[in-house]
Order: sequence, then structure tokens, then C-alpha cells
Amino acid sequence: MATLARRVFSEALGTAFLLAAVVGSGIMAQRLAGGNVALALLCNTLATGAMLAVLILIFASTSGAHFNPAVSLAFALRAEMTWTIVGVYVAAQVIGAIGGVWAAHLMFDLPVWQVATTVRTGPGQWLAEAIAAFGLLLTILGCVRAAPGATAYAVGLYITAAYWFTASTSFANPAVTIARSLSDTFAGIAPAGVLAFIAAQVLGSVAAVVMARWLWPQPEKPE
Repeated sequence: MATLARRVFSEALGTAFLLAAVVGSGIMAQRLAGGNVALALLCNTLATGAMLAVLILIFASTSGAHFNPAVSLAFALRAEMTWTIVGVYVAAQVIGAIGGVWAAHLMFDLPVWQVATTVRTGPGQWLAEAIAAFGLLLTILGCVRAAPGATAYAVGLYITAAYWFTASTSFANPAVTIARSLSDTFAGIAPAGVLAFIAAQVLGSVAAVVMARWLWPQPEKPE
């Protein structure tokens, strides 16, 4: 097993690359799409889904490739991680996410420090985030139980689809939500909407853990 330092660094680095992909592809897409928002979103979607699959393939054997506090929370609730380790993972994920956003800004010659102005709020968006997180965690937990080798592709494909079937474009990740509030670009979310998004994501994740226990009960240990 990798040392804790390697695991935490992998979570920070992987989350940084994820956010660089989310924000950077959003900036590039908006610049090239000529005002066509649907085309810009499609480009943003494909880059994000592809990068997520790659990052999971790279880092799964080191840290588990969570890149998402909701995923780490789920594994703690399943008693597969200690709460202390989860706290360290979450800190690394948030720091990495912010670093990835700032790297994207620098690559595109934008001011590093920004605050998003895109309003994303309301019952529909909150429900979308709960459903997005529920589906993401169910995808991960189902693959872990039934098809571990397919997890990277399943997660990448799920996020690609969820960009389009959810009203919120499927953040499904508290670290992503926090970091995107610091980017006044295509992918941004105004800070006022962050807490409600995170609450919805946590609720959806907890619901997925409960559902997974029923769908895929753990085998009983022999006495």
C-alpha cells in the first residue's frame, strides 16, 4: 500500500488536473464556440469525462482516486476509511481543486484570483445536485462490487451523461463546487450557491451509500 503522503499527494494532484480540465476546457470552448452555448457545453463535457477516466486509471492504485469529498465520505460511512484519513483527503482535494482552477487561469492569461458571478441556485438545481451525487456514488459503489476494472470508464461516462441530464450540469463534488466559485468563467458558480450545492451533494451521497447496502449486501463473514 502507498504511504499516506503519496496517497494525499495523489488526491491533491488528481483533483488539480480535474479542475484544470473542467475550467480550462470551459474557457477554451467558450472562446471557440462563437456564442453557441450548447457546443461550448459539449466540448466542456467531453474534456471533463475523458480526463476523469484517465485520472482514475492513473491514481486508483495509489489513493483510490476519489478526487471528491463526497466519495471519501461514502467510504468512511462504509467503514472502509478512517475519519482522520478522510479529513486529510478532503483538505488535499480542496487545495488541489483550487490549485487546478488557478493553473487554468494562468494558462489562459486570466487573473488568477476571481470570484464567480454565474448564479446557480433554486430547487431544481439543488435536486439536480442530489441526483447527480446519488448516481455518481451508486456508479462507483456498484463498480467496486461488480466490476472494479470498469470503474474509471463508468465514472467518466456517468459524468459525461450527467452534464446533460441534470439542470446543474452535475458538479456532484464539494471540492469542485468550492473551486469553481473562484472562477468567473464558463464553469463558475457564484459563492452564494455553494453551500446549498454541497448540502445536496452530501445528501445524495449518503442516500447512495444506504441504497448500495441494500442492493449489494456485504457477504457475511464466517464465524
